[in-house]
Amino acid sequence: MNGRIGLLSNNWKISLYLLPAIAVTLLLVGYGTWSAVAQSFQTIDGEWTISAYAELFSSHAFFHSLKLTFRVAILSTLLSLVIGLVMTRMLYELFKDSTWKLLVWIPMLIPHFVTGYLVFLFLSQSGLLSSLLYQIGALENRANFPVLVQEEFGIGIILTYVWKEVPFVILMLLPVYYEIDHRYSEVVRTLGGSNWDAFRTVELPWLLPVLIETSVILVAFVASAFEIPFLLGVTRPEMLPVRAYEWFYNGDWSKRPLAFSAMILPGVMALLLATLSIGAVQKHRLRMIKGRSR
Repeated sequence: MNGRIGLLSNNWKISLYLLPAIAVTLLLVGYGTWSAVAQSFQTIDGEWTISAYAELFSSHAFFHSLKLTFRVAILSTLLSLVIGLVMTRMLYELFKDSTWKLLVWIPMLIPHFVTGYLVFLFLSQSGLLSSLLYQIGALENRANFPVLVQEEFGIGIILTYVWKEVPFVILMLLPVYYEIDHRYSEVVRTLGGSNWDAFRTVELPWLLPVLIETSVILVAFVASAFEIPFLLGVTRPEMLPVRAYEWFYNGDWSKRPLAFSAMILPGVMALLLATLSIGAVQKHRLRMIKGRSR
């Protein structure tokens, strides 16, 4: 009985400690989200309508922006995951030294806008790399340098996000690699298995939940970010956050519901993706716990 009372008392204390953070989240994030949803269903006269969503789904420009947004988000996420996973798998022993780990974290200290500007400075047709290749005779003209920034596919945007997010992927994967018992990998190789067999049977079950959670975070972040697409993207098609910004600040108040609805839809998609991934991750972890307990 006393144990139950003590447990309830501890639960109340934990809830009390969390109350300020929960209150701030509900007041700021909750109110902002509700305000955006409400304004997406309202006209400038305050009347409730779904005309903004109807106009949005009939707009070819919106679907072009949506296609570009998810292409950039998915490709940059996949590349970041693959590069981060390979680097972590090859160098996790080296990363135990805080000096080497510091070199990986340095890109995380650089703001995204500064990173985008550096990519533009180095990889544009008039940038440092094209100038260097021209000076050493590798290019006859700077115009022959491939267009990597401010082009329709979003190569420069993808490269910028990969540069920024690979350290984040390493940060998420390193603790998992330190928890894995790598003696099992040696057992797989001793029994004739390849490196892929060792990765698939020993490492991947541990890594899969973190990879899924990290991918959801990266897709949601890239799909809603503004500064990099604004700096390195083209005028048409532009990524969805840039188009929403234009609708909001173009001076025509009737376009503001379009701006809110244009950002709410990807947010809803990201929320559904997060919900499904969390469910899948929890099931996977339960299977691992049951397998270890047998």
